[in-house]
Amino acid sequence: MSEKVSRIYSNFRGVDFRGEEINLARSPDALNMWKDYKETESIRTRPGLSRIYESNTARINGIHFYNDAMLVHDGDELFLCSDGVNTSIADLANAPSQAFVYEGVFYIKDGKNYIRYDGTEVKPVEGFIPTTTIGRAPLGGGTKHQDVNMLSDYRKNTFLSDGESVDYYLDVMKIDDDYVPIVKVNDEVIDQGNYEVNYDEGRIRFLTEDPPSKPLTDGQDNVEVLFKKQVVDESGNEAYRKLILDCTLLQVFDNRVFFSGNPEHPNYVWHSSLDDPTYVSDLDYYKEGMDEAPVRGMVAGNNALWVFREPSDANTTVFYHNPTIDEEYGKIYPSTHSSVTIGCVGRAINFNDDIVFFSERGMEGISGDIMTEQVVAHRSSLVDRKLTAEKRYRDMILAEWEGYLLVIIGKTVYLADSRAMLQNENHAEYEWFYWELEKEITCSCVRDGVLYLGADDGVYALTDTTANVSCYWTTPKDKFKNPHKLKTTNKRGCVAEATGDIEVYAKTEDTCFEMIGGYKGITDFFVSRIKRKKFKDIQLMFASSTRFSLETVTLEAYIGGYIKR
Repeated sequence: MSEKVSRIYSNFRGVDFRGEEINLARSPDALNMWKDYKETESIRTRPGLSRIYESNTARINGIHFYNDAMLVHDGDELFLCSDGVNTSIADLANAPSQAFVYEGVFYIKDGKNYIRYDGTEVKPVEGFIPTTTIGRAPLGGGTKHQDVNMLSDYRKNTFLSDGESVDYYLDVMKIDDDYVPIVKVNDEVIDQGNYEVNYDEGRIRFLTEDPPSKPLTDGQDNVEVLFKKQVVDESGNEAYRKLILDCTLLQVFDNRVFFSGNPEHPNYVWHSSLDDPTYVSDLDYYKEGMDEAPVRGMVAGNNALWVFREPSDANTTVFYHNPTIDEEYGKIYPSTHSSVTIGCVGRAINFNDDIVFFSERGMEGISGDIMTEQVVAHRSSLVDRKLTAEKRYRDMILAEWEGYLLVIIGKTVYLADSRAMLQNENHAEYEWFYWELEKEITCSCVRDGVLYLGADDGVYALTDTTANVSCYWTTPKDKFKNPHKLKTTNKRGCVAEATGDIEVYAKTEDTCFEMIGGYKGITDFFVSRIKRKKFKDIQLMFASSTRFSLETVTLEAYIGGYIKR
């Protein structure tokens, strides 16, 4: 009697695009399937797209939420979507945007603008005005107090009046003559007719008979001057503010906002002052590496800010900034070159406390903390061949949702599953699923467990569990533990535990997939009469154009004679 071998396909883990003989729990070719861990351990069809916002432009550049309202960066406008009404509240650049909320205020950046919205008023960020010198005598001196704010053209000096001087010299010369300085004495604003300004010398001259009196409290400054001094480049154009406005990357870390991605200064990182996203000191910047390999991503994690650059000839691509207390400057973030030399060409993210980035080889994870040598561990071997071949691989969008990291490239989505890992030699890797969406995706956002996706015609939520989505799961080429012998399926066919409307296909080594049968309204299990004789290996495909789930498949075959060579 021939030996009978029973094969059970179950505990499905994801796809494996390596093209080699693979584990029976994985699929060499699957589409639009995943594990919805909240509902079932079976694999099932992904949800469909539901449009919740219709666009009249060619691109959704950002989806953000503030309080209970959705803010959509649609083309070159920002729309407030509330109670079914979409209201344009600001003009933006037609480019991807990033946003954050700090102390109840919404901030958004698009590589050209930096805008704040407090729920009532929308306006460009007006930078904090620093007092650069205090305790200054009328003729000069004093104590340096606050740094120049790159986001503000204005500064203050405070003086300790001597009761005699009428000339008060600011701490810079050639102040801007398109703004009349505001002068206060003992906290009272002085009428502009009572003083004159020498803009070249940076001097305020009081014209009244009595100069400012000495302070009522010894040692307490009693004269304040607010003036304008814009920092310009060699061509006379605004320089400081533009350095920050042109940044395309931002990351909130340690109660500060870090900025990078300025195309004119591709390897620079700036950060705001503590608890104030409107104040960026002109001294709070770091140059990542000696060459100009661009910064591709910034990630907060492991008590550090990680900065990822494109491949560099000097092999200086990954840096980290660890908060440090300096006696003179307070908290600083010195740049330290990590031991990682692989460059980032895609994006980077903190995925479930795993610091990962996308190199030319695929997804990489950093193992080891900042106090030890960092080691790169590959995370995407199962999908690299397909993932890295994507034409728009460098333009990927990353989203963390339902325990998955979604790598979105145009219409395709690769899902890394944080709940399912495999051990590959000496490191852990993720299991993956693969989707194809109906729309080219331009941006994403996750809010209250809902995944929102921007496209060229609107904003979609991945929430439609009744949508017709074409999907399938293919089993690996199975040789039934006897690669050198012929097999014949058991005439009773295969048994599948599943739900939904399902079509079953079979394929042996020398044939194409052939439909075995269609099964409607399955709620528990069904039997498919698969009859194949004298084959070397066999594959099954379970497909649907609606929605189905698959838990286990059992197929039996009898082992025959040796395969003739």
